[in-house]
Amino acid sequence: MNFEDLDAAVSAMAGSLQRPDDLATALPRLVAVATQTVPGADYASITRRAQDGQLTTITATSPLVEEADALQYELREGPCYDAVTIDEVTYSPNLAVDGHWPRFGPRAADMGLGSQMAVRLSNSADAVTGLNLYAQTHHAFDTSLSLARLFAGHASIALGYATELHSLHAALETRETIGMAIGMVMERYQMSDERAFEFLIRVSQDSNVKLRDIAAELVRTHPRSSHE
Repeated sequence: MNFEDLDAAVSAMAGSLQRPDDLATALPRLVAVATQTVPGADYASITRRAQDGQLTTITATSPLVEEADALQYELREGPCYDAVTIDEVTYSPNLAVDGHWPRFGPRAADMGLGSQMAVRLSNSADAVTGLNLYAQTHHAFDTSLSLARLFAGHASIALGYATELHSLHAALETRETIGMAIGMVMERYQMSDERAFEFLIRVSQDSNVKLRDIAAELVRTHPRSSHE
């Protein structure tokens, strides 16, 4: 596959995410397209490193690579670990004999993995994400480094859009729920909207429960909710 073909493929992928899909739908599509468009890739996953340093796999094309990701998190060693902590792009052409990752490499080879590439997708204040590409053969990505980086560039834009859209939907839903809760408190206690809001804030502070959760529980248990 040449640069023009890949550019067209990943542009189409990015465009396919420009619609109001749930993030849980967008993420599996991204890794699926990665295996279809990056030459040599048999499996793919996405790693997320939170602010506290916790590493999680948020989507994967196979349980095998979820296991491989988890092993790297445990050992704090491997291409996907490095891509979200040290280097933006990491590559092992032969995991079995790679001296960069002496503990992870042989164990990955025992799992049937020959080579691995990882490319950072995003580096925001909230989290760092990386795209992990795995192959069963050795040297699978020797000619794919630039292509993988190009894919990651498009995927990063698409992932950022989907994340923002997901956050916006969540914020709107929260705002609507809090508004309904305020209306219920106003009706029940004959309060103004300002006093009702202050009441909910006090309940949140006293109970150490987030305001949105207080509002959601109030809406869920309100007598009206069971009849609508």
